[in-house]
Amino acid sequence: MRLPTGRTRWLGLLAPAMLGLGLVALPASQAAAHDEPSPDLKTTNHLELCQGGDICVDPGEGSAGGAPDEPLYDVPCTGGSAGPFPCHRVDLAAYLPLSEVGGPNAANDIWGWTDPETGREYALLGTTSGTAFVDVTTPASPEYLGMLPSHQPVETLFASWRDVKVYDNHALVVSEEPTHGMQVFDLTRLREANEPREWTEDAHYPRVGGAHNVAVNTDSGFAYIVGSLTCDGGPHMVDIREPQSPEFAGCVSGDGYTHDTQAVVYDGPDSRFTGHEILFNSNEDTVTIVDVTDKDNPVQLARFGYENADYTHQGWLTEDSRTFLFNDEGDEREHGVNTTTYILDVTSLTDPELRGTYVADTPSIDHNLYTKDDKVYEANYRSGLRILDSKQVERGTLREEAFFDVYPADDAAEFNGAWSNYPYFESGTVVVSGIEQGLFVLQPK
Repeated sequence: MRLPTGRTRWLGLLAPAMLGLGLVALPASQAAAHDEPSPDLKTTNHLELCQGGDICVDPGEGSAGGAPDEPLYDVPCTGGSAGPFPCHRVDLAAYLPLSEVGGPNAANDIWGWTDPETGREYALLGTTSGTAFVDVTTPASPEYLGMLPSHQPVETLFASWRDVKVYDNHALVVSEEPTHGMQVFDLTRLREANEPREWTEDAHYPRVGGAHNVAVNTDSGFAYIVGSLTCDGGPHMVDIREPQSPEFAGCVSGDGYTHDTQAVVYDGPDSRFTGHEILFNSNEDTVTIVDVTDKDNPVQLARFGYENADYTHQGWLTEDSRTFLFNDEGDEREHGVNTTTYILDVTSLTDPELRGTYVADTPSIDHNLYTKDDKVYEANYRSGLRILDSKQVERGTLREEAFFDVYPADDAAEFNGAWSNYPYFESGTVVVSGIEQGLFVLQPK
């Protein structure tokens, strides 16, 4: 998701106050020395976008696109629909509208956590009010456990989008609220919940102010905060090996603003980099591949551009690390194409090549995608969750095999509907966040 133009003005007004709090800083020249933050008022490119697109109004003014106001439970996909929702080979275990998950104006990112002690599965739903926790262990009977509110919210200024990931049983939460920083929440505390409550953060990392997204490398114990007013908008690296004592580790500022990233300890076909920590960055108009093994000296391995690039948004590696699948959040509107997934051959990390594209039957905008086994799980705004077969991806081919449409009204290229999804529960349950709708608990067949 991109930010509206108006938010640039707000951040410009807030920058002096943020400086006083030590929230904007860390230019590249200081990354190696790991010095304390110092002023860097550069606003990132994504803040200057939104030419008649994105969510430029309060999301509460949007339409739920035909989704009901009341919850639904245990509705199978029959004859092409599950209740009001079009579907194919995906059952609706439960639908909780926004009113059932704390009543925020809108939902946004989503992630999941499985309790290693109890095996219970939880959805972590980002909203405009904070992070909602929902027990989805019994998919047809989800239980809302309450909300972790924003850290010092500034909700009167703009919609409070946030992003959440998990490391070592802790949720890490960032938001575009200018003074939010990164919250750390011990998820094992959810074991004590027997009714909804307001939760409190266990730790706080203040050195980024607001940020668009956070990625976590669970193998290395580092978090990468992107889209902040630090590090020229590039990945702001944080050592989270002690989750409640996060420490600044460096900047990746050589290519400017990064919208999203995936961080891995590399075990793919390019043996030159086996065991290195690698970032796959979606940087608005390119995909960049960066070796961050040495946090004091990040090395850009490749910068890949492509025809008709409008807003390189997000992507994910296939499990064999041979292919990086990514989306462009602007090409559907700017170039009149249907939903397009780019298939990038990364068998050489220094020389990636476009292997092909998958063009769907729908015109909707693509947002977040993730891979699991031989499947791709795409949250594509108004066309909802799309599940693709990737068995032939090395031939440049993907094929849709299932879907669940969270926005029944249409599949237009507009910024409503499915924001993201989390397909990694051992049970096979997939949770999807609907911006105007709420939480979907789905069971693909």
